[in-house]
Amino acid sequence: MDGNFSPAAISSGVLLITVVLSSTAVFLEPYDLLYDNAVQAFYNNDYANVVRYMEGALSSYAEVRRSKVRCRLRCQDQHPLDEIFSDLRFFDVVLRRAACMNTCIEEKLGSQSVHKVSEDVLQDFHRRIPYNYLQLAYQKLKQPDKAAAAAHTYFQANPEHVEMGQNLEQYKDLQGVKEDHFVDREARPHQHSFTAAVSLYDKGDYKGAIALFEEALVEYYKADVECRALCQGPQRFEGHDHLRYHYSLHELISDHFTQVLHCEHECVRELATRPGRLSPMENYLPLHYDYLQFAYFQVDKLEEALQCALTYLLFHKRDEFMADNVDYYRELLGHAGGPRKEAAWYLRRHKQELELLLIGSKTMGVGFTEGNYWSSSGGRDDSNRIPSGTDGWMEYVPISEKKNVTAVASQQLKEGGPLVYDSVQLVQNSVALNGTQRVLLDHVISEEECSELQHLAHAVTLAGDGYRGKMSPHTPNEKFEGATVLKTLQYGYEGRVPMRSARLFYDISERARHVIESYFLLNSTLHFSYTHLVCRTAITGQQDHRNDLSHPIHADNCLLDPEANECWKEPPAYTYRDYSALLYLNGDFEGGEFIFTEMDAKTVTASVKPKCGRMVGFSSGGENPHGVKAVTSGQRCAVALWFTLDPLFRELERLQADEVIQALDTQSMWGQGLNINPKDEL
Repeated sequence: MDGNFSPAAISSGVLLITVVLSSTAVFLEPYDLLYDNAVQAFYNNDYANVVRYMEGALSSYAEVRRSKVRCRLRCQDQHPLDEIFSDLRFFDVVLRRAACMNTCIEEKLGSQSVHKVSEDVLQDFHRRIPYNYLQLAYQKLKQPDKAAAAAHTYFQANPEHVEMGQNLEQYKDLQGVKEDHFVDREARPHQHSFTAAVSLYDKGDYKGAIALFEEALVEYYKADVECRALCQGPQRFEGHDHLRYHYSLHELISDHFTQVLHCEHECVRELATRPGRLSPMENYLPLHYDYLQFAYFQVDKLEEALQCALTYLLFHKRDEFMADNVDYYRELLGHAGGPRKEAAWYLRRHKQELELLLIGSKTMGVGFTEGNYWSSSGGRDDSNRIPSGTDGWMEYVPISEKKNVTAVASQQLKEGGPLVYDSVQLVQNSVALNGTQRVLLDHVISEEECSELQHLAHAVTLAGDGYRGKMSPHTPNEKFEGATVLKTLQYGYEGRVPMRSARLFYDISERARHVIESYFLLNSTLHFSYTHLVCRTAITGQQDHRNDLSHPIHADNCLLDPEANECWKEPPAYTYRDYSALLYLNGDFEGGEFIFTEMDAKTVTASVKPKCGRMVGFSSGGENPHGVKAVTSGQRCAVALWFTLDPLFRELERLQADEVIQALDTQSMWGQGLNINPKDEL
C-alpha cells in the first residue's frame, strides 16, 4: 500500500502527528477515530472533511501495518535464536525481542493501546468500505478523477455491487477522467504484476511477460514475509481466558505458538486470494513457474525453462506433462539442472510447519486438516501447453481444463403446492419470475395486520439490529432498523408494546413458514433459521443522483462470485439456509424494489414492487441472487425470514419464543429474563 497517496494528500492535515514522550517519538492518530470522524462528517454533508478524515484513516491504517511489519522483522534480525541454546537463552531472546518491538512500534506510532480497534472496523477496511464513502464525497466535491479511483478500488473487492459498476461506467464518460485514473489504490503488487504478466503472455509478448512474472515472484515472496510478520500479533483463543485458566508455561506457549504458526501457514491462501473473496486462486504460486517455463522456451532460454519446469514439479511431483517437458529440456541441454532455491526452501518450511501444526493441534485437543493449497486443476488457459519430443519441433499435449464446481441439487425441485390459506393468491411462479424455485404471493396478511405490524416496528426496532449496531450496514444513504420475535415478545411482556401486536409478529411468521413449506412441496419440516422485522429509511438530503443499492446483490447461503460465475458455499455464508421469504408491510415509499439477477449480479431477471401483504419466496442458493434497489424516499418495512431443513440449525431465539407463546397460552407466569442473541443476516 506504499505509494498510494500523493504528497499533497498527506500534507493536507490528513495525519495528526505530534511529539510525545521524546523528541524521536511520534503520535499517529488512530485510524478507527479518523474513520468515525469521516462517517460523521458524511452524515453532516461535510464532504471536505469526509475526504480529510477518510484519507487520513487509510494512511493511518497503512502506516500501522507497515510499522508492525518493519519492527517485527527488525527485532527478529537483531535478536536471532541460536541453533543451540538453554532455556534461559531462549527466553532472553524472547524478552529482548518483545522489548525491541514495543520500543520500535511506539517510536513510530505512539502508544500501541490507542491503535487497538474493533473487529467491525477491521472488517470495514478489509472490505474497502472507506472507498465507498470517498467516491461519494469526491463526487460531491466535483473531483471525478479521484472519485473514479475510489470507486474502482472499492469495486475490485465488491464486484457484486451493481450500482458501483454503473458509477464506473458513468465516470468513463465524464470530461477530464482518463483511463489511468481508474487505479486500484489497494492493489497488491504480486497480484497486480501476475495479472499484467498473464495479459502480455496471452498477447504473445513472452519477453514482457517473463519480466512481469519474475517481478510477481519477487513481490510474492516479499508479501509472504510481511504476511507472516503480521501474524505475530495477539491471537484469539476459543473457549478460554488465558488470564484465568491454570495451564503450565509450556502449554501456554504451545497454544499461542500453534495459532501464530497456523496463521503463518495460511499465508499461502491469503496471498492467492483476491480482494473481497474467501476462495484463493487455484494453483497460484506454481502457476508462475508453469507460465515462465513455456515463456522462456518461446524466447529460446532453455536453461531458465528447465529450472522453472523443475520448480513446478516441486509442487506437483506427479505431473506427467511437466515431467515430459523436463525430459525434453534435459535432452536438448545435456544436463539435469535444478529447481529454484527460494521455492525449494519455501516448500521445505511449509512441510516443517505442517508437522509442527499436527503436533500442536493434538496438544491443544483440536482438529487440524491440511488445506489443498496448490490444486493442480488450476492451469494456464492455453489450449495446448506441454512440449515433448526431441526433433527440434515442439509437439503439444492438451492441458486439462480447469473445472468449475457447481452445486447439484440433492433432491428434485418441485413447486405449485397448496397455498394453505384461502386469502393467499398466487401472482407469479418460477417461470413468470424467470428463474427456479421462486414464487410471488399476495394477501398473505391483511391491511389491518400490515398497519399493526408497522406500528410495532416503529416501537421495537433498533438501528443496526442484526448488524452489530451498524445503522447503515449496506449503504450510507439509508438507515436500517430491526427487531427479532423474541425481543418483541419481551417488549410485550414488559408492557412497552401491546402483547397482541407482539403475538401477531410471531403468528404471521408461522403463517409464512407454512405457505413456503406447502408451496414448494417439501418432504420434510421447514425450520426457522432467522426471523427479522426490518425497516429501511431513506436519509433526507442524501438522495440526489443516488445510484447505489439498498442491499447489494447476494445469495443467502453462499458467497456470490460474479467474475467466476459461481457461488461458493463456505463461511461466512449461512450455508445451512435453504429457503428465504420477504413479507412486505407497505408500499408507500419510492424505490425499494426487490430484484432477482443472473449470477453476474448485473442482469436483472425479475423485479418485485413491495406492497402490504405481498410475499416473495425462493430457495436460498446461488440460483437466486437478489438485492434491493435504493429506497429514495420514505420507509420500507418487511418481515424477513430464512428457513432451514436441518433441525440442528434451528434458530435458538425462535425456540425460546415458542416456549414463551406456550407459556402465554397456558397462562403461565413468565418468571425468567430473556437472553437475546441476535444473529447477523446476509
